Amino acid sequence: MDCRIGCGACCIAPSISSPIPGMPQGKPAGVRCIQLTEDNKCKLFKDARRPKVCGSLTPSFEICGTDKEEALLYWKNLEALTK
Repeated sequence: MDCRIGCGACCIAPSISSPIPGMPQGKPAGVRCIQLTEDNKCKLFKDARRPKVCGSLTPSFEICGTDKEEALLYWKNLEALTK
């Protein structure tokens, strides 16, 4: 499965504890990553400064669902389960 263009759910919904350029403390769940463009593309894609956790995410039906709303719900539930 390829990343859904314009989704960005994995850059909004989950918390990221590692530093991100422009977000040295990482980001809390539900907060849009500062490196996410207005059309929901990662400015750091293929950049060595991109957090390893971001690079480890692989699009799949489980994570991405059928649309952005399903993906956001998946990440919201995952965050709740891992607190």
